[in-house]
Amino acid sequence: EAVRLYRLAAEQGSSTAQTYLGACYANGTGVDQNHAEAVQLYRVAADQGSAIAQIHLGACYKNGTGVDQDHAE
Repeated sequence: EAVRLYRLAAEQGSSTAQTYLGACYANGTGVDQNHAEAVQLYRVAADQGSAIAQIHLGACYKNGTGVDQDHAE
């Protein structure tokens, strides 16, 4: 149920919901694990100024999770 509600709020532009939904995809919580989808959601939220999403997105680039590893990015 949480994933459904996060998705609804994320579609309405909530950066908090986008970040939480990204974490669900990153961890496989309530959805099939999908790191690429997590990165996409983190990027959208980060572009809206979400510091938490920026941290998660940076970690994805640092570790090469869902994206090619890129320490400069």
